[in-house]
Amino acid sequence: MLNDASGFKHIYLCTGYTDLRRGIDGLIAVVNAGFKLDPRESGSIFLFCGRIGDRIKALLYLLGFFQVFCKKERQKE
Repeated sequence: MLNDASGFKHIYLCTGYTDLRRGIDGLIAVVNAGFKLDPRESGSIFLFCGRIGDRIKALLYLLGFFQVFCKKERQKE
């Protein structure tokens, strides 16, 4: 599902540091305050980066529910 971004109408990237300890409600608040957008907008995905830059969270509204996905880069050995 997230391997192909062609299904999204809008991809929003929150620049700068976002506290990734935030849950769904916290990320929704960031979208409302920072982007001045409704996070329930169909076809939109919101991306947030942490301080270190080794992980990213995605917030999207799909089938009537908010979903959060997290991707963490592997440490190089």
